[in-house]
Amino acid sequence: MISLPYAELHAFPDGDAPHTGNPAGVIVLSAPMGDADRLGVARSNNLSETAFLEASGEADLWRLRWFTPGVEVDLCGHATMASAVWLFEEGHVAGDIARFDTRSGILSVSRAGPGRYAMDLPVIGYTQADPASEAVAALGAGAPEAAFDIERVHGARYQMLVYADEATVAGLRPDISALKTAGINVIATAPGRTADVVSRFFAPASGVDEDPVTGSAHATLAPYWAQRLRRTTLAARQIGPRPGALEMTLGENGRVTLTGTARRYLDGVVRV
Repeated sequence: MISLPYAELHAFPDGDAPHTGNPAGVIVLSAPMGDADRLGVARSNNLSETAFLEASGEADLWRLRWFTPGVEVDLCGHATMASAVWLFEEGHVAGDIARFDTRSGILSVSRAGPGRYAMDLPVIGYTQADPASEAVAALGAGAPEAAFDIERVHGARYQMLVYADEATVAGLRPDISALKTAGINVIATAPGRTADVVSRFFAPASGVDEDPVTGSAHATLAPYWAQRLRRTTLAARQIGPRPGALEMTLGENGRVTLTGTARRYLDGVVRV
């Protein structure tokens, strides 16, 4: 049995409100760990994502992988933010930029002022589509204004469904078991009253019933809403039972910058 440094951070909290943002586990590996053990740790943590960090041998560059309780994913924004904040706070980054070698290429998180950090992610593309009937029925809010298929990053098909207003998205009470059976994850979004853009993300097909504040979802929301609202920088809130907030900026060359923070919640060790 080995003991590994572990922390839980809450990424993209909703202002100063306690118990908000998306919890992510961060584990620093000192030796190789097999995928079965990584998935087992993620299941034991039972958070939407657990991040596994390994030193690369290059200054300020870390290998990073993300696991839900059910699968390894290709991209996770909130756990990347949590990993970076932990590295900065622990003094493991010498400069102002932490870089990560991931399944989605090299990602970076930079200091953006006191207690704030800017995360660079690739745009996750979308194409207009008919709304999946199973998803529409499961969400129970009637037909959306628009629907889009999204490139897979969570191991399952998923769609973005656009609704008329924030109240509709806030009031969703989806049939999670129906979504899981259909194998469809859903981003529900609308123009916001409390921010420029609001959303919720349901991912039972990937082991997460509802993700509190989803960085990767905003890599799709940013280009969509930037085009629709004709602004490249937008305030965003995810408004489920555990809300959170961030700023998203559509950059050049297919990149998105998400700006926010992560709060340290607990520190300890994981024994495997």
